[in-house]
Amino acid sequence: MKQILPILLIIFLATSCKSKKSYSSRKSSTPSVKVNTTAKPTAEAETIVKYAKTFDGTRYKYGGTTKKGMDCSGLIYTSYKKHNVNLPRTTSGLQGTGDWIDVKEVNVGDLVFFATKKNSRKVNHVGIVTNVRTGNVEFIHASSSRGVMISSLAEKYWYFSFVQARRVL
Repeated sequence: MKQILPILLIIFLATSCKSKKSYSSRKSSTPSVKVNTTAKPTAEAETIVKYAKTFDGTRYKYGGTTKKGMDCSGLIYTSYKKHNVNLPRTTSGLQGTGDWIDVKEVNVGDLVFFATKKNSRKVNHVGIVTNVRTGNVEFIHASSSRGVMISSLAEKYWYFSFVQARRVL
């Protein structure tokens, strides 16, 4: 009896230490965007994007169009206006400008539109494509939480918020 008690205690401890969670061997993958990377961006588009990048780090300000503060459509409006391309000032105005293009055909300088409100597909955010690589599209935009920054369509948040792309040049 004295020998059985320690053996039962060891068996009980060994079985109770088992992990309760079950793990899957499948890796969660990040979204990938199939894009045509053979098209070269125009010099004008490259210049506009280079100017937009000078605002990187600028704080968010609703209605702003300067280094003191900027919103998403203000970034687009200011960047294109500097290069004599007149565009509407608001996101809703921008979403009807230019030609609709498939996300597979985006290039540097194109506009990408997003619906970031929960349970809504109404466009309320816009950015400028800065870089196109296989499986990834990067864009500069003014985030209300982090200001002007570069993000990627490979990030789940932006991938699932994406609504359309438009070419204005």
